[in-house]
Amino acid sequence: MCRIYASQDPNDYEPITRSIRLNGLTTSIRLEAAFWAILDELAESEGTTTGRFVSTLHDEVLIRHGETPNFTSMLRVTCLLYVERKGVPAVATADHPRIKLLHAAM
Repeated sequence: MCRIYASQDPNDYEPITRSIRLNGLTTSIRLEAAFWAILDELAESEGTTTGRFVSTLHDEVLIRHGETPNFTSMLRVTCLLYVERKGVPAVATADHPRIKLLHAAM
């Protein structure tokens, strides 16, 4: 089992930092490349940019919960929810250029 996980492309989990404007202030968010690829796809599906999507999401979390104690973790879970809602099981293949999810038939 570990060989499947261990053989993944290191580029997919390389941390990437992007500057985003949240509440009018520029901040940096550091996520793995695979999560940025999913956020890019999610934003595109919503007809917006990744920066605007992340900023809007941050604003909505503040309205609903009053704070965002671990926003980067929330973004990772957002990516998982998006992939799940697309009908792609957590263990599947994807043709996305930056995402190589695991093959379901282990």
